[in-house]
Amino acid sequence: MKYEKWSLGYFFLKQYVRFIDFIIHKKIIVNGKENIPKKVPIVFAPNHQNALSDPMAILLHTPFQPVWLARADIFKNKIAAFLLRFLKIMPVYRLRDGKEQLSRNDKTFADSIRVLENHVPLALFPEAAHSGRRQMLPHKKAVPRIVFLAEEKAGHNLNIHIIPTGIYYSSYWKFNRTVIVNLGAPVRVNDFLEEYAENPNNATQQLKDALYNAIEPLTLNIKSKEHYEDFETIREIYGKEYLRRQNKPFSSTDLFHSDQQLVRHLDEYEAQSPEKTNELVKLTKDYKNLLKKHGLKSWLLDKSNYNALKIVRNKLILLIGLPVFLMGFVFNAVPFFLIDSFSRKKLKDIAFRSTFFLVLGLLFFPIVYLLELWAVSAFLPGIWFKLLFLGSLPFAGKLAFRWYILFLKTWGRGRLLYLRLFCKKTFVQLQSKKEKLYSALESMIIV
Repeated sequence: MKYEKWSLGYFFLKQYVRFIDFIIHKKIIVNGKENIPKKVPIVFAPNHQNALSDPMAILLHTPFQPVWLARADIFKNKIAAFLLRFLKIMPVYRLRDGKEQLSRNDKTFADSIRVLENHVPLALFPEAAHSGRRQMLPHKKAVPRIVFLAEEKAGHNLNIHIIPTGIYYSSYWKFNRTVIVNLGAPVRVNDFLEEYAENPNNATQQLKDALYNAIEPLTLNIKSKEHYEDFETIREIYGKEYLRRQNKPFSSTDLFHSDQQLVRHLDEYEAQSPEKTNELVKLTKDYKNLLKKHGLKSWLLDKSNYNALKIVRNKLILLIGLPVFLMGFVFNAVPFFLIDSFSRKKLKDIAFRSTFFLVLGLLFFPIVYLLELWAVSAFLPGIWFKLLFLGSLPFAGKLAFRWYILFLKTWGRGRLLYLRLFCKKTFVQLQSKKEKLYSALESMIIV
């Protein structure tokens, strides 16, 4: 198979998956497209936290048909191998696959060189494994080895540029999430070739370190091992408030950069004051547990949410949008909840849930939609009404989900208003714990 050749079948599949990707996500933001050089071979090197969603984040939102390198053991099944090759994924054999298999990498490397020579992007994960956390893993040597070998076999004439890439998800698996793809300034392999000629091991380490240092600023990297979950909770509770206190306008990208700064403060605070960090964590857990006990989210305690008029306004919107919700729910509930329930029960690694949902959704939703069209076609006059109904189903499902989120927010506001009016002791306790936590965080940041 010639991976570097443009594929019509791949193109049509990409458009279909791109549409599904649009339905799944609330926002898709790609920063740094100007960093992708033209007329030179490029290698995308992204962080890896969310299984198949990570390559989707790159290939769906750049104009290429990139060729990916993946571990060879996933090619063992013949059907899987056929599909993977159709998706422009090449196998890389490791020592654990058997020493006798390593020679098969010669073909992979030869194919990689041909791909790069034809200015088709390669892509692989420097971490060589996904973490399922907002936490970068140590880099392996695969990227440096492959680019150096490619340059060596091509007589150092390729001029490969590696694009450090950071991928961020507001949630690893929830529907209607935000994804941010940050493309950094290229790392030029030519800058390391002189050292490689003298000391290949040293050059490999240097390039590996350079890539890590280039990718980390493009990600949200919580370094703490002991308090990872606690720092993630603090970010979720305090992140928007921290952005507001910097007098910066709200946007998903601004919040991402603000969160980067916040988690850096937390990591530094833990290193400098472990005992005070434990006190901060205790305040966080106490506040989180109290919120959970009363079925509330922290943002509800912001003064701007006390307004009863917002509850009335939201109820009016919910009432007007109820028919759309009912349509979207009725025609999307069966495939959505079946896939969701199955993935929760069968998948222990949360990083695979979005992948599982995407793959099954690509297959299952169209089948269900066609069956539903057949069931109601007698009530729809003409072919155009039938096609309009069929085309509206995914959009109705997305609107139904947004209606449901607004319903939950309105219910939360109503519950908080009830506590404020009739359970003042609980309301004051919630406010007090929030203020103590915010005060401790402000002191930490000032320090």
